[in-house]
Amino acid sequence: MSEARSAPPAEAAFRSALLSVDPRLSKFQPLPRILAFDAFDSGTHGWTELLGNYDGRGNLDTVDDHMRDFRPPQLSSCTFFDIGTHGAMTGTYALKLATRPITGHTATAIRRLTMSGRGLLQIEAYFTYKAEATLGGGPESDRFGDVVWDGNLHPSEAQFGAFTVATDLCGDGGLRYHTVARYLNTDLDNRLARQWVYPTVPEPTPREHLEGKVKLGYAADFTAPNPEDWEPFGEPQELCYNEVPTKVNWHYLRWQIDTEARRNMELQVNDRVFDMSDVPVPPYAERYDSLENLLNFYFSVRTHSATRNFLFLDSVVISVDW
Repeated sequence: MSEARSAPPAEAAFRSALLSVDPRLSKFQPLPRILAFDAFDSGTHGWTELLGNYDGRGNLDTVDDHMRDFRPPQLSSCTFFDIGTHGAMTGTYALKLATRPITGHTATAIRRLTMSGRGLLQIEAYFTYKAEATLGGGPESDRFGDVVWDGNLHPSEAQFGAFTVATDLCGDGGLRYHTVARYLNTDLDNRLARQWVYPTVPEPTPREHLEGKVKLGYAADFTAPNPEDWEPFGEPQELCYNEVPTKVNWHYLRWQIDTEARRNMELQVNDRVFDMSDVPVPPYAERYDSLENLLNFYFSVRTHSATRNFLFLDSVVISVDW
């Protein structure tokens, strides 16, 4: 297992001073080398829609059903029907992932890089999550899942399904694996869970689909389709949804993995730090070509109801110690 490489004291103090006076970076805790600093007020910074593979003729009909409609991320001023423009944590625009109002639909944003070394890898982000505000309806609108409007809890909180942060990594002769952390806000019956979970199986790939090993429908969970292939880690964590679907509170996330040992390290969300060192990282049984030193990150949001779900990212920092 890698240990963080420490700089000489004078160098570390100088670096710390530089970070502390930069209001854009001082809210992060990066490892020694910053690979990417994505402040979405100035653009999408390479985060794009994840689309499944297609054949050599460019026929998009050959894209797997469940990977045809992940929706492109967009810049958003976080504007709502009741308050107007909320804006991002810093500036006006955040990166917005938005599902369709179809139970099980997923929206995904991916960032594609490559590895120039091995060791500690870290992603940090400021994010918020919301179900879409809905207007009208009868008395039944005051209840959804196991949440009843009581002046504090709002039924829209039970309309939000889950969001995920994950990697897609490959190296050392085609050895491919994913590390995954998902916040399961509700179970599939729309009951509040507020639990971090991980998959016990590798994510199905287009090659496996082409070989007839998997066949998934439009709204399948592309990370791990079988709900039984997810396990919890840590104790449940209540986040700050803040009552109604138009109040935005930004949350801090820091996730660290070790690409040398191919293992999770820890996940921090606000003031909670989860030890993930015992969370398994199942590799693919077969080797993959054309992916040497693959270093991809993705965020996704999945709705468990017929309500659009949103994940907003204010900014992201990716850093390493190599």
